[in-house]
Amino acid sequence: MEKLDPSRVQASLATLPDWTLDAACNAIHRKFLFDGFVEAFAFMTQVALAAEKRNHHPEWSNVYNRVHITLTTHDAGGLTQLDIELARYIDAVAQRFALRGDES
Repeated sequence: MEKLDPSRVQASLATLPDWTLDAACNAIHRKFLFDGFVEAFAFMTQVALAAEKRNHHPEWSNVYNRVHITLTTHDAGGLTQLDIELARYIDAVAQRFALRGDES
């Protein structure tokens, strides 16, 4: 998978308004805030199954009802189409849950 050029990254981010670019790390981030641990863990489980099928795994952390996700493709040295597709899937999964919003 080829690393996306900066113009494609910006165009892709325009369709992913809740994700932020970390240019220094060539990665995108999003933070989620759920009603509780069970919801956060259920969300992570659904994402984990899809990530495993794609053989493309997020960097993430979970503390109680907070989930922080970072996407990048280490083998390519930055963002690829795989990251954008997984971010879109993650957004779709998140819509099924009662989010308290993105964590600030």
